[in-house]
Amino acid sequence: MDTTAHARGPLVYRQTLMTRITHWVWAVSLFFLLLTGLQIFNAHPALYWGQESGFEYNNALLAISSREGEEGLEGVTYLLGWEFETTGLLGASGGRAHGFPGWATIPSHHDLGTGRVIHFFFAWVLVGTLALWLMASLLNAHWRELLPTPSDLRALPGDVLNHARLRLHRTRTYNVVQKLTYAGVLFVLLPLMILTGLGMSPSFNAAAPWLLDLFGGRQSARTVHFAVMLLLVLFFLVHILMILLAGPLNELRSIVTGWYRIDPEGDAHDR
Repeated sequence: MDTTAHARGPLVYRQTLMTRITHWVWAVSLFFLLLTGLQIFNAHPALYWGQESGFEYNNALLAISSREGEEGLEGVTYLLGWEFETTGLLGASGGRAHGFPGWATIPSHHDLGTGRVIHFFFAWVLVGTLALWLMASLLNAHWRELLPTPSDLRALPGDVLNHARLRLHRTRTYNVVQKLTYAGVLFVLLPLMILTGLGMSPSFNAAAPWLLDLFGGRQSARTVHFAVMLLLVLFFLVHILMILLAGPLNELRSIVTGWYRIDPEGDAHDR
């Protein structure tokens, strides 16, 4: 990759103030939501589908537990009928039984009450920030920048191939892979996480009982909520990897100041 040519590229104003503010609020909110969510999950580290969880029978899709082994406490994880030993990470570590280890939860010790308070606080911060971003995007038409055009979709195979080969172009607008990814997060994953979270709230159930029916029951909503969390973690890891490959200082400047340095021929890649 020609870094010298990249250095000669012009600076363009790519990220608006609202985009930058909401980006960082989402980052902080999702960090606390993840770690407090794992604290809440540890109260019953299993996932089911439908209306109920089994007690006298096992209908778990995922279950994290522990058992006594020859060398002490062992962690074991069950996934779709398959059994995996996960000692040291899931089920048991340091001689203690748990779902996720303390370093992955907030608080780090077992405290369901505090975890729920922090979780609900940042959940409403996320809801408010997303609503604010949606309103601002409607006013400044930023949402259109995230929706791929027919020409974008025709260019999708080539753009996927460029990403696979790590040929990353720095352009004035988002490429089609970025558009599809960001649109999926903002218009699908985040709303789905919010709706499943509301569906598990007893007070919201009283006002809108149809929401749980939409997801097929409380246990299904909890499972979808957990699956969306995993997808958001995957998005974060890929997002960070792309930032490192594309030039972390340039990407950081863009999301802090709004100014982004594009390739000299960046305008030719705009679609």
